[in-house]
This record gives sequence, structure tokens and C-alpha cells, in this order.
Amino acid sequence: MKRLLIIGIGAGDPDHLTLQAVKAIAAADVFFIVDKGEVKHELVQLRQDLIQEHGRAPYRIAEARDPERDRTTPAYAAAVEDWRARRALACETLIRDELADGETGAFLVWGDPGVYDSTLAIVEQILERGQVVFDYEVIPGISSVAALTARHRIGLTQVGRPVHLTTGRRLAQEGATADDVVVMLDAHCSFAGLDDFTIYWGAFLGTPDEILVAGPVAEVGDRIRALRAEARERKGWIMDTYLLRRT
Repeated sequence: MKRLLIIGIGAGDPDHLTLQAVKAIAAADVFFIVDKGEVKHELVQLRQDLIQEHGRAPYRIAEARDPERDRTTPAYAAAVEDWRARRALACETLIRDELADGETGAFLVWGDPGVYDSTLAIVEQILERGQVVFDYEVIPGISSVAALTARHRIGLTQVGRPVHLTTGRRLAQEGATADDVVVMLDAHCSFAGLDDFTIYWGAFLGTPDEILVAGPVAEVGDRIRALRAEARERKGWIMDTYLLRRT
């Protein structure tokens, strides 16, 4: 049977790779890379660098282009489902055509595969279609949330308090529903107006472009918005995460 490894590679620092992930990379015959285009080429380059350093020859690299997603439609959930279905077909083709029976293939996943990532859902969707059969294993990685709290030297949880993990879109719709709220990829800086919170914000965590800001939302909110806009303009993309903590 074909075998797949879904390997978490951390938030951006090559040293985030765990020993388990290093062993998994060395065990792979084929590495599958879904290319997001020239703007995000450095995300592909990090994966290729890790493969070159830890892969065991002879290995192969098989690439597919990531389908475009409609980011302008108000029907957000439908757009994501459509994109995910097309991405699943691209990945299914890679597994079917590039991975022989008895071989091990690998997807190198940014951060942790179980935190804010679609790879596991796509793998399950492929298996449900029944066109290709394989077994798979998930290798956890250091998430952007773990990297954020480590860089700010704070704990994620407080005694007796829940933590709410959400998106910028949901934060804008629902507001802060807990004393501690982790927000992923907030394009619209939805923390605006939450002046009874302290924010711990980070972008490009673990990379040479890393940016960190912490302080009361009322005092540092404008600075974060300006830094985020400048970084996105300069690089063409941005990945950021923050923790809101009620003061």
C-alpha cells in the first residue's frame, strides 16, 4: 500500500523541525509540494531546503500548482470548499501518478498539521473519493501559536480561564468571547476597539522577517496596522498571529 506522511515543519525557523520530523523526512521516497506561485516562493524554498538537508537520496519531488481561490466573494465558506475540492483533486493526482505501491510520500506542512491547516481534511476527502488508497501518519510540528507565546515569553493559558482560537473574520463578527483569544491571519486588524485587551502580535514568526509587537490595544493598535500594511506591501503576503488577553 502507498503510505503518506503529513509532516509539521514549524512556523518558519528551520530549527523548529523536531527529531520525529527529521526521521520522517529521511523516510520519504517522494515529496509533494503544492506551489502557491512566485509571490510565496520562499515558502516552497524553505521546504526544499529542509528536504535537501534531511532527505535521504534517492528521493523525488513532485509539484502541483495551488488552485486559485476567490477571496472577493461574500460567500466565504462556499469559496473555501470549492478551493479545497480542487486542491484535493490536484493532490490526488500527485499521489496516484507519482507514488508507487510500497513507497512513502510526504507533505511538509507549515506549522502544525492539526492547527489551522487544510491538509488533513484534503487527505480525508481524497480517501472518501476512493480513487486511490493509502495509509497516512501525522507528524506534529511547532505551530505559530506556540512560536508566538515563546517569542513573547508568555503562557497561552491562565489559571481557570479558557482560550478561544478563532479567525479575524469571526472576531469581527462575534467580538472577543473569552478573556484570552488567539486570532489567526487577521487581514482587517479586527482587534480595533478592543481597548480592554492587551495584544501580543507576531508576523513571519521564526523567519528573518519576524515582527513582534506587544502592549495595550489602545496604544499599539495603530502601530500594528502600519507594520502589517508595510510588510504585506513589501513581500506581497503576510502570515500573522496574535493573542488578545483581557487586562
